[in-house]
Amino acid sequence: MKSKTLPPGAVTPFQERVYALLQQIPEGKVATYAAVARVLKSSPRAVGGALRNNPFAPEVPCHRVLASTGFIGGFKGDWEKVPSGVNQEEKRKLLKEEGVEFDERGFLVDKRCWWDEFGVEG
Repeated sequence: MKSKTLPPGAVTPFQERVYALLQQIPEGKVATYAAVARVLKSSPRAVGGALRNNPFAPEVPCHRVLASTGFIGGFKGDWEKVPSGVNQEEKRKLLKEEGVEFDERGFLVDKRCWWDEFGVEG
């Protein structure tokens, strides 16, 4: 992983697998919690849990993962306006810088941004 030095055991093997997949998502593209979960033979909730605790953000781009509906979803453990909406605004800003836009309700505007071409996990 990039950047931060963490003590041994700070990241679980599952988190490491999730973060490795996230690094495959190209800038300007987004995937879903469900797409990541399918590759890992896991659940979208488990993937969300791993992303909630991503100590490598934004280098490991958890901001590029959305709900299957195209809703921007949560970021750093916050979902939409809970408790402040600050984290979701940060996610929206990061994605906008990459050319990914959302409507006023928080839904992906350009469906061509979807991406799910993950390399098979070993």
